[in-house]
Amino acid sequence: MSKAVKQDIITMAEKQILAEDQIDERRQEIDYDTREFTIEFIVNKYLEKDDDDFSEIYVPEYQREFVWDINRQSRLIESIILGLPIPVLFVAEIKETGRLEIVDGSQRVRTLAAFMTNQLQLRNLRILNGLNGSCFKNLAPSRQRKFKNTPIRMIVLSDKADEKVRNDMFDRINTSSLDLTPMETRKGVYRGDFTDFIFDCATNKKLIELCPIGRYFQDRNEEAELVLRFFAFSETYPEFNLSGENNQANLERTGVARFLDEYVILKNHHFPNEEKQKKLSDFERMLNFVQKTFPSGFKRNHDSDSTARPYFEAISVGSHLALEQKPNLTVQNLWNPSEISNQTDYFRIPIGRYQTHKPQNMKERIDYVKDKLLSQSL
Repeated sequence: MSKAVKQDIITMAEKQILAEDQIDERRQEIDYDTREFTIEFIVNKYLEKDDDDFSEIYVPEYQREFVWDINRQSRLIESIILGLPIPVLFVAEIKETGRLEIVDGSQRVRTLAAFMTNQLQLRNLRILNGLNGSCFKNLAPSRQRKFKNTPIRMIVLSDKADEKVRNDMFDRINTSSLDLTPMETRKGVYRGDFTDFIFDCATNKKLIELCPIGRYFQDRNEEAELVLRFFAFSETYPEFNLSGENNQANLERTGVARFLDEYVILKNHHFPNEEKQKKLSDFERMLNFVQKTFPSGFKRNHDSDSTARPYFEAISVGSHLALEQKPNLTVQNLWNPSEISNQTDYFRIPIGRYQTHKPQNMKERIDYVKDKLLSQSL
């Protein structure tokens, strides 16, 4: 056997040993167990102390946007009542607190909570159409008990799994297909001057500094998505309606993604240079104000490594509206000295658990920021 062949064999053996060591190490990080809890238990642990961010089962910041429409929510409830299997929940145990962070399943948990608190009224059911228009309280007492006692499987990552491992799991679960994000689709389908303008604004260095993007949304045009939301929601506030020659869109009826599609179509059809310059000026003015006023930028607090869409919308649009009312706005004492790096306690944007983009909820959180800024202005 030649010396070169022997060296290749040794090299391959070394690679195999290294690979096995990596596998053992990573498998230890992804230690987990499977549990079953009733719907009532899960919902109670989710709702309990949620207003103070101390609930035992909680939704992390990067999943704060509730995106399921009423049909999808209703189908989940119908499936449970029919006894059909539903996907397991993935949660991670946080070492420092012992709380369970939802890695995958936040839309399901929030739908269950909304139904059991009578915020969800079932719609467009095909099999159990007799339940259309019903809330949880309308079910027979025996059916309510059966629903609450329905078990749901939960895969719990042990506290050995650090944030990097949790993020990687979320990324693998949610990007296992090649589906484009809505913003990636818009870039390819809805071409025009306004689309180009949005993507130009998304490269603004100040925006990137104030608005960190979580690793699971990086390289998916999330900055452009946020910029689009700023312009669409600030222009259509407070009703969030669009009216154009070929466009009649309402945020509550169409949902966020389609509403933004219609807005882009409308603007690409007619986007004069004067409007472009005005929008650019408003955007830059808003960023300058946020930089001076908000110690954590668009993040919830200094420790956040990502920007939740509802927080961005509230801060950006609320700041813009306050500046429209008072162009030379200067704000002081927005936070108590002990909260200056927190941005959550005294200044507490009402995001909510459910229907984050219902127009009424959108207006509430935007108005909260606007009114708080104006009330603390010099």
